[in-house]
Amino acid sequence: MKFRIDRDALADAVAWTARSLPVRPPVPVLAGMHIEAGDRLRLSAFDYEVSAQVATDIDVEDPGTALVSGRLLSEICRSLPPHPVEMTTDGAKVMLTCGSAKFTLLTMPVEDYPSLPEMPPAAGSVGSDEFAAAVGQVAIAAGRDDTIPMLTGVRVEIEGETVTLASTDRYRLAVREMHWKPERPDFSAVALVPAKTLADTAKSLTSGAEVSIALGGAGGPGDGMIGFTGGGRRTTSRLLDGDFVKYRSLLPSEYAGLAEIQTGPFIEAVKRVSLVAERNTPVRLSFSQGEVVLEAGTGDEAQAVEALEATLEGEDINIAFNPGFLLDGLSAIGSDTARLSFTTPTKPAVLTGKPPEEGANPNYRYLIMPVRLSG
Repeated sequence: MKFRIDRDALADAVAWTARSLPVRPPVPVLAGMHIEAGDRLRLSAFDYEVSAQVATDIDVEDPGTALVSGRLLSEICRSLPPHPVEMTTDGAKVMLTCGSAKFTLLTMPVEDYPSLPEMPPAAGSVGSDEFAAAVGQVAIAAGRDDTIPMLTGVRVEIEGETVTLASTDRYRLAVREMHWKPERPDFSAVALVPAKTLADTAKSLTSGAEVSIALGGAGGPGDGMIGFTGGGRRTTSRLLDGDFVKYRSLLPSEYAGLAEIQTGPFIEAVKRVSLVAERNTPVRLSFSQGEVVLEAGTGDEAQAVEALEATLEGEDINIAFNPGFLLDGLSAIGSDTARLSFTTPTKPAVLTGKPPEEGANPNYRYLIMPVRLSG
């Protein structure tokens, strides 16, 4: 194997592929990055759950394959000088030359490396920036407790031209709807994708204009898998098992009150007030006509109070939230105005941005459980 490649193109491709290398590989070869030099350079990583492959242009002199330590190759490529890179194989070694820098890497047995899973059939495509933003809005509410795998996923529901993403950790629920271009107008599917994998993938595929999403049908090719391609990169992930909560029934159908606050000042005020909140203690919000008063702390410890302008429809209400959960939602709504809809101080409230047209349904909703106040 012998080829030449632009230093930045190699570093970018290696860094992206290395993200999918397992931290503790179950078998030694899975710590390797698979290098295939043909009409293009293909780099692959696989840990039996997630696979990643990137293709990039090279000037190839002698096609071939090799398997080297992915972490080591990533660290080397990150520190290379700004010169073209030449990579060659010599027996059981790979030689990497860049300017006056030369590296020799030991290879692993290529024949022991598992085949990457087959890509499921393409289901449709969506703009890469919108996809990354939507996944980011929803993934924040996914659980991080691996003992309940179902809650660590994002539910992807596809119905015709609409994709709905939802996740919950039982204390909050995030739901985002977006339009996409399905391969078939009547296509429908449901999948539960690990939230961390989905978030990392969506963020890393914005180099292309669109992301193609591939979903396997039951018993067909790619069953139990989801695939994403964009900008010369492709990744697959195994789906999670388990029935997701019936989340639509958790969203209130009507509200007793609605408040609107400027998002930026609200975020800053919550951050300031929560400085005195002990671990697991809430920030209290008292809404009245024209203002909201934020409070944290009690008489026996540090306290903070701040008032902000707010509009309120409905009766005055005192409600309290975990400040971290509230900040996650405020940072995700993507609107200058935060709209908080509530029923009672003990029932879930729904945070949204102000829709562009009055009466329009927001495409993103963040349901948050209030913290019960004693006394």
